[in-house]
Amino acid sequence: MNNNVLKFQHHQPSHLRISQTTLPRHPTSLLHLFPKLSFRPSSFSLSKTSRSFKFSSLSKVEQPVYFDDEEERGGPSNESVVEFEDLVQNGVVYRETLRLVECSMFAAVTGLVYFLSNSLAIENYFGCFFSLPIVISSMRWGVACGRKQLVATVLLLFVLSGPVKAINYLLTHGILGFVMGALWRSGADWTVTIPLCTLARAIGLVGYVLTTSFLIRENILALITINIHASLSYIFAAVGINLIPSMNFIYTLFGILVLLNSASFVFLLHLLYSLFLTRMGMKTSLRLPRWFKKAI
Repeated sequence: MNNNVLKFQHHQPSHLRISQTTLPRHPTSLLHLFPKLSFRPSSFSLSKTSRSFKFSSLSKVEQPVYFDDEEERGGPSNESVVEFEDLVQNGVVYRETLRLVECSMFAAVTGLVYFLSNSLAIENYFGCFFSLPIVISSMRWGVACGRKQLVATVLLLFVLSGPVKAINYLLTHGILGFVMGALWRSGADWTVTIPLCTLARAIGLVGYVLTTSFLIRENILALITINIHASLSYIFAAVGINLIPSMNFIYTLFGILVLLNSASFVFLLHLLYSLFLTRMGMKTSLRLPRWFKKAI
């Protein structure tokens, strides 16, 4: 049996013997053994890349509108950083927006309250508060802001109730609030603010009387002075003084009475507004008298 095995190995064809040492020396022998398989790595890779290029050309990816080049690289732009810095609490845009909103709200509330108080005939109960919003705006944001709020309130009343109510508010409350706010904003003392505000109030009252006289076609100022003259003549006759006052004396007395009325009203407004602004935390912006500081 061993002889047969040896004979079989001896007669084995040479082309079936594949030595392991010949494979690394002749790599092209595999191509002769498998002629039908064509292994072309370069052509395969090119076809793959060409297919990928064709596939990508079908869908065009567009950049979103709200992204810029710097945001795609991972960092915000300088303009966005500036906008976010302006929106902080101490930023310029934030303070301008806050001033605009606050003054608009004050003007709207003042105009609405004045309109309702005139419609319901309760103006005398709320008359001391109509000048307060202008004073607050002037103290917080400046004299220009108080002036703009005064103009906005007058225009709002002009639209809501007509020119008569708008002029009445301007003469009786608007001018007084603007003068008081401007003086307090500049740091003036009460010895300066009270006389100037009294003068503004008196001029407003006289203007209100003249405007009303023009509208009703009647001289109210003459009626007031005639009634004062008649009252004084009756008092002098009752006391036993044989004296008839002149009209110049009557006009002077009328002016003094208007100034006294205005001064008392302005002084009460100084007390009320100072207390209110102090409670709001604006005590450092006010120049209060010593007796009033001790009282509060």
